[in-house]
Formats: sequence, C-alpha cells, structure tokens
Amino acid sequence: MIVDFSTLILFVSLFISSANAKATLSISPKTLNRSGDSIIIQWSNVDSPSDLDWLGIYSPPESPHDHFIGYKFLNVSPTWKSGSGTISLPLTNLRSNYTFRIFRWTQSEINPKHKDHDQNPLPGTKHLLAESEQASFGSGVGMPEQIHLAFDDKVNRMQVTFVAGDGEERFVRYGEAKETLGNSAAARGIRYEREHMCNSPANSTIGWRDPGWIFHTVMKNLNGGVRYYYQVGSDSKGWSEIHSFIARDVYSEETIAFMFGDMGCATPYTTFIRTQDESISTVKWILRDIEALGDKPALVSHIGDISYARGYSWVWDEFFAQIQPIASRVPYHVCIGNHEYNFPTQPWKPDWATYGNDGGGECGVPYSLKFNMPGNSSEPTGTKAPPTRNLYYSYDMGSVHFLYISTETNFLKGGSQHEFIKRDLESVNRKKTPFVVVQGHRPMYTTSNEVRDAMIRQKMVEHLEPLFVENNVTLALWGHVHRYERFCPISNNTCGRQWRGSPVHLVIGMGGQDWQPIWQPRPNHPGLPIFPQPEQSMYRTGEFGYTRLVANREKLTVSFVGNHDGEVHDTVEMLASGEVISGRKDDSHDIVKTVASSATLVGKPESDVSWYVKGAGLMVMGLL
Repeated sequence: MIVDFSTLILFVSLFISSANAKATLSISPKTLNRSGDSIIIQWSNVDSPSDLDWLGIYSPPESPHDHFIGYKFLNVSPTWKSGSGTISLPLTNLRSNYTFRIFRWTQSEINPKHKDHDQNPLPGTKHLLAESEQASFGSGVGMPEQIHLAFDDKVNRMQVTFVAGDGEERFVRYGEAKETLGNSAAARGIRYEREHMCNSPANSTIGWRDPGWIFHTVMKNLNGGVRYYYQVGSDSKGWSEIHSFIARDVYSEETIAFMFGDMGCATPYTTFIRTQDESISTVKWILRDIEALGDKPALVSHIGDISYARGYSWVWDEFFAQIQPIASRVPYHVCIGNHEYNFPTQPWKPDWATYGNDGGGECGVPYSLKFNMPGNSSEPTGTKAPPTRNLYYSYDMGSVHFLYISTETNFLKGGSQHEFIKRDLESVNRKKTPFVVVQGHRPMYTTSNEVRDAMIRQKMVEHLEPLFVENNVTLALWGHVHRYERFCPISNNTCGRQWRGSPVHLVIGMGGQDWQPIWQPRPNHPGLPIFPQPEQSMYRTGEFGYTRLVANREKLTVSFVGNHDGEVHDTVEMLASGEVISGRKDDSHDIVKTVASSATLVGKPESDVSWYVKGAGLMVMGLL
C-alpha cells in the first residue's frame, strides 16, 4: 500500500488543530433596539462538555467574574453535549453594555457555603473558557424606560415616572389626539448613590449597579374619563413610544381596580436571589382585563414586597420593564413592604416586632425615589439615605376611598401615621364614596403559620382596628402571606354578628412570590395544617393570582382570579350599607360581564360594557 504522507500530515495537523481549538463565544445582534429584545448567544469548541459548564451574564462589561447579574447552564441548549450550542436571551436595558462569559465548574469546586437565597451553590469562576464581544442598545443610555403612572393629589392630573441614563432635561408631551400632543411639561430628575444604601448587598460591589436618573412629571388639566396619549423623553435624547391612559373622572360613580401583593418579577436567568416566575401570569391576566375595559379607567394596587430586589439593583430594572405594559396604561399604586425597607438600624424597631434585614440594605431608598405616590408622608432613615417616602396616603376613585398605610413604620397611637389614618377615615364623605378600602402589607388577620408576626398583628388589632370599626371600613387588604384568604366580617378576632362596622379582611399576597410556611398547624401534628380551617376563614387557597374590585354607589364586588386559568375562584359582594350579601365561587373569568351589570344600574346597555358589570345585576335582584 502506498501511503500519501502529505495527506497523512494534513490529517494529523487538522486533528491537532481541532484538539487545541479554543472555545469561542459569539453574539447576534451586537446592537439591540429596546428593552426586551433578545440576543442569540452561540458557543462552539467546548472540550469535554459538562453539565456544570455555565454562561455568565455581565453588565457593565468590566465586572469581575463573580459579579455577574445572572447565569444559565449550557445544558439548556439541546446540542450542548456536542460542545456547541445557542441560547436566546431577552435583555433589559441597564444603561450599560453587556458581555457574556463561559466557565467550567467542577464537582470538586462546589462550595456549599457559597449559596444563593434558594440555598443553591453559586457557580465557580476559576476556569474561564471564552468571552464574547459587547452587546449594546441602539437607543443608548438616553432613551426613557420603565414608564409608570400614578394619581396626583389633584384629580385632574396624572403623574408619570421614568428612568434614563443621564440627567439631561426630559419632558412629557400629551394630548387627546395621538397625532397632536400639544401639551408639554418638564420632568424633574433625581438619583441615588451607593453611599445612600444602608448595608450589603445593596452597597456592595456585587449588588450595586448605577440606577440611572429617575424623572417625575405631571400631566395637568385633564378632562375626566377622556383618553390621553403621551410620550416622554426629549428631542436630543429620543422619545418613548406613545402610550395612553384614561383620566380619572371626578363625576364617575364607577371604580375598577386590580389588587395584589408580593408579586416580584421574573428574570430570564438565575441570579443571587429568588425571582418569581408566577409574576409573568399575574401581569398577563391583568393586561387582558385592562384591554377588555376599553375606555374605562382603572388602577393597580401592589401592596408591598414590590420587586424583591433585596439589594441587587438590576432586579428593579427587570421589575419595571415587566410591569410597563400595564403601568403605562393605568396608575400603579404601592405601599411599602418589609423587602423594600427593613434594615438593622431602622428608626422604629420595638422589641416586640420582628423587623430584620429583609430590605437587603436598600432601607427604602429605591422604593422612595422610583415611585411618587400622592401625599407627602415621610420618615427619616437615621442614615445618609434620604427620608423614606410613600408611606401612607389616600385618594378617591369613583365610589371608593382608598387608604394606604405602612406596617413597617410606627402605626401606634400617638404617632404621625395613626393621626393621619384617624383624620383620613373621619373625613371620608360616604355620600360621595360609600366604600372605604384600607391597604397595607403585613396582615392583621391570617390563618397561615406566621408565628413571628403574632405580636405585630396583636398591636394592629389594638391600635388600628378600632379606627377601622368606628369608621365603618368596608374592606381591609393585606399582603406578606403569599396566599389568598378571605375572612368573615371580623373585629377582635371574632366574626361580627352585626355586619356593620366589621370590615371584611382579605390576604392577597399571592401575586408571585412562592415561599410560604404551611397554614396554621395542628398541635399534635406540627407539619400538617389544622382541618377544618378556622371558622373565620371563609375561603383560602395556595393559588397565585390577583383580585379585581368593581364598585358603583350601591355595591362593591371583589373577585379572586387564579393564574392557572385566568378565571374567578372566589367572590365577595358588599352593599353600601356595609352588609355582606354573598361570598361565593364564580365560574366567570370575564371582567366585561362583571362590569356590565354595574353599568346597567347607571343606564348603560350591557352590550357597551365588559366583564365588570356582572356583580351589580346580581345586587339588583337581591334588592327587589
């Protein structure tokens, strides 16, 4: 046999070249248009691939290896065992470029003490295999992002807040026609710094990222019930897309609200803290309902534990990107929770309270600056941080007076918040707003096994409940417990024989966070819940979702919508007199029907409305 040595040499050289080939990592496109656009990450030549090989996501690009914002294991790609693969990843504009790195991580290098919040070992960065080029956003750092609305103290105004990468002047322009945004207002830019954070991880190099500039402005002289179009930005830095909302109508008797707590956000990667995949469904179904309303005004209430960033600042960016489709259309109102605020040196920390370090060192700063609620409540932090804002406030919409309170700062008699609550409830015009809804984070009532907060609940019953009962509060909504639970009309831990003066309490912390202890346990079986459930608990479930409130002057209906099917699983109906006329399961998911029966009462044909009318029709039958 004749050996062709030139062919043999070529084969050997190709084999050696292949064996010595370095792993490569590429991205496409290198420039994205806007937040939410996806990038394709492709790798090849990963030798002896392992299911512990992982992709690190970095922003800014110069971040140290262990300062990733998130990671994904390469084995999510179907072809990873070949040493090549692709991952598609949607990216949020963090006002800084991205880069990506592949690492080899071995079993022997797993450090059981180096864990994330879910107790999973964080991947090691000892063996870098490849690094990509940088990815950027074509809009740059100047394009406004994270747009969200809120009511103003004046009913003919609407606030808008957004974020940009620099502090140059920005504006909102708005009008009743999409083609003619003839009104304009300048936006005020503010920001916070790393030194304002109270402790780690918020003030550490791992948790801190530049938050950009936060802009607030107000659209004025709005006509109630009219759709307005608006966009934010500037000629020099670029303008956002045109969004729209329905202005609050002081003469309307109708109220529509979507309410939940503890939602958080989802991220397309694993990070240092637990994120909330169920939040995707919560936003999806609420957006469905808002779109079904057409030109009906509505609002959102998110009662504490907002983003669950807990000191990892980019999670706030992910949260606002996720809620923008709803928060740019309807006012997005919030109250403070333990995961926005609690820090070891917080000013009010009585011995009986269990306030810890749940805020991850943020001490309320991102919450206070990224939102701008009505009123002027604030409390000093006792640190370099600016005062904590958006603590307690109220507003009217239609036939409902909404009051937001803080369970994380002083709510006892003699304090400024208690005085505000007292004055506010005593001043409600029940002819104009026959229903009063109070909202706060930690619940006054729950049958979950929340032993740690028992004293806080006791103090709330002692100091706040008398105000609720004396002023005939209709409904009290709470989060913190990551479930849905509806109570009877209750006061002093007892179901009221006389319905008037005993508010219905709902726990609505089922927006997305999935960590939760069991229900109240049996004394002889601490790992199992009491059965049957306590008599004051009328309905409870571990299902994720949100609540819908629909009211007119005669009746208020609250429905619990489950995320797994988008349908109603529990309903409670209350008359303006205070009487609870039903608490039932409703098999309708259609918000238009729920609203339609309300519209019938005020002379509107059912064909003109959607889900929201159904409850009022039932009420009319009950009154005949």
